[in-house]
Amino acid sequence: MKLNPIIWCEIYVQDMDRAKQFYESVFEVKLEKLESPESSEIEMWAFPMTMESVGASGALVKMDGVKSGGIGTIPYFHCDEAAVELERVVTAGGQIHTPKISIGQYGFMALVVDTEGNTIGLHMPPKTTG
Repeated sequence: MKLNPIIWCEIYVQDMDRAKQFYESVFEVKLEKLESPESSEIEMWAFPMTMESVGASGALVKMDGVKSGGIGTIPYFHCDEAAVELERVVTAGGQIHTPKISIGQYGFMALVVDTEGNTIGLHMPPKTTG
């Protein structure tokens, strides 16, 4: 089986408690602490994942000397209806950068800024009929 090229992403944060609250609230998930035996200077909390599912997972990461707020790479989160997550973003302390827009045959997307200044995307597949 050939794997997709991206298998993991890390979203760097400055305030782990604040960031966890944001992501758990917006996506209605529970993050799981990952132990870091190599260095106690790294704190990681992973998004739920299963090896049998399509797509990549990742973690919130707090590491000395690494700042949050980059926009060079944007991880996109799957949503069944992006408008639902957008409603939760502001309540959870984030900002809507780009509201839900059509991307034609690829569905819909939106961009938001989390509590740490990171830009993340929301992706909603196209509606299918039948």
